[in-house]
Amino acid sequence: MSKPVIATTSLAGCFGCHMSFLDIDDRILELIELVEFNKSPIDDIKKFTKKCDIGLIEGGCCNSENVHVLKDFREHCKILVSVGECAIMGGLPAMRNGIPISECLAEAYLNGPTVSGNEEKILPNDPELPILTDKVYPCHEVVKIDYFLPGCPPKADLIWLTLVALVTEDELQLPYEVVKFD
Repeated sequence: MSKPVIATTSLAGCFGCHMSFLDIDDRILELIELVEFNKSPIDDIKKFTKKCDIGLIEGGCCNSENVHVLKDFREHCKILVSVGECAIMGGLPAMRNGIPISECLAEAYLNGPTVSGNEEKILPNDPELPILTDKVYPCHEVVKIDYFLPGCPPKADLIWLTLVALVTEDELQLPYEVVKFD
């Protein structure tokens, strides 16, 4: 019998949810017995090589590349899980949502207190750069998301219990301590 396949990615966020995933510590060895990884920083596979059972997404969508990656995950994964506040609500990157993009770019590259060496007042304009979206979108506003794991980042135990429940098709039992935020 083949193992369920898991893929992970980070969009507009801080990679803290992946760090929390790694905080399952030695249970990762148990997880390796249960699953196979595909397209993840965990195994350094850059492109999907097969359909995946579960995709873990951290971060929101702030540019065209994030949107493309998220849609690619939806296409290649049977189940998609939004992991963390950035994926669920936009998180800290969404603080720019109330400010026009032109003002954000001007502050970052032209007028900010730490800007130096840009006397020509040039904004980044390389065609290789992804285009910024009009706002930072949570993942469920771009594609269908099946499950949400709250937290910034979610606790390692929450990630562990969720993955085990999904790969074993058991009902997820979450003790209060795993999901409380006070």
